[in-house]
Amino acid sequence: MYLKSIRLTDFRVHERTECTFAPSVNLLYGPNGAGKTNILDAIHYACLSKGFVASGDRYIVRRGAKHAEVEGSFASDGDRDRRVRMAYVPGGGKRMFVNGVPQERVSSIVGQLPVVSCAPQDYVLTSGGPEHRRRFMDNLLSQRAPLYLDALLRFRRALKQRNRYLAETKGSGSVEDAAILSSWNEQLVLFGSQIAETRQGFTEAFAEYLDRAYRSIESVAEKPTMEYQANLRLPPSATLESIQSVYRDKLTAVFEDECRRGTTLAGPHLDDLAFRLDDMLVRRYASQGQHRTFGMALKLAMYAFLQESVGERPILLLDDVFEHLDASRTEAFLDLLQSDLIGQTIISATDRRPFEGLIPFEEDRHQALFVERGQVEEPTAVTTGS
Repeated sequence: MYLKSIRLTDFRVHERTECTFAPSVNLLYGPNGAGKTNILDAIHYACLSKGFVASGDRYIVRRGAKHAEVEGSFASDGDRDRRVRMAYVPGGGKRMFVNGVPQERVSSIVGQLPVVSCAPQDYVLTSGGPEHRRRFMDNLLSQRAPLYLDALLRFRRALKQRNRYLAETKGSGSVEDAAILSSWNEQLVLFGSQIAETRQGFTEAFAEYLDRAYRSIESVAEKPTMEYQANLRLPPSATLESIQSVYRDKLTAVFEDECRRGTTLAGPHLDDLAFRLDDMLVRRYASQGQHRTFGMALKLAMYAFLQESVGERPILLLDDVFEHLDASRTEAFLDLLQSDLIGQTIISATDRRPFEGLIPFEEDRHQALFVERGQVEEPTAVTTGS
């Protein structure tokens, strides 16, 4: 799959921007604040109904405008065109349209247009708290399986309601509280067990992809691994029925603590992943370079995993990642992007010189676009010494 063109209307710094893309490597270069990341963020919105930038939807509307729109034209690997439009009105919500047809749920777009993004803030994926690693799993698994996304949304809804009740009745722990919580407990068990089962199976299947991706960008003999650390402390290859049983028992065991603390203390919302290089726990002991290499390997593994799972090559978005790589890793990574293993890549960078001589932008399958003050110039060839 690849993105043929995109149009941004009153999206962040862009009043009205339209640009077309080449099927392989696309470079968006220009000064900081020019709007390069905004374009990548808009692509992410078209593919997943949300951006990869941490700020909320209300910040995507250009200052002084009443709403924001993104419209992208995509071609699948089977040459089937799909036009997607996202419209957001502050206070009025977000709408998604596919080939002009409004979608009943915004989330229904997820999985139709696979996308993988890499950015400097991904450093927290290996160095930060467990919420970042859960988000990584949820992003990948939601794109692979609509049933996972449905279970995740239902679980989050029940968890939010349950936590609100626990906070309002904090310190009670009465028989009445137990009766009221029981209805939410069953929803947590039903949907949370599906999430835990899928995550456990995913980490077992993902190991080969991670190992292969790490070795494609790093020549050392370290072996990358990941371990699913379920809050429910599940045995290997636990069945759905056994997970449900464990979950019910744990909710019963932590009931008094939950009432005292005013929050839910059992479930997949407290899961984590442990990343290791050989026996070294990455989060605690890895160098800065190892963190960045491991993070990029995770995203490349995610790319290959999604491609094989959904039968489409994802779009790869790389936001300012090459400024944090040395020359040898940059060259190895750019060689990979031009190989048959990767489809379309869209890169943002402040300087085009690191790419000169490494990407043949004079060929039709690649292009370089200069971005400045929310405007995109026509494709230009990148030549050595310019």
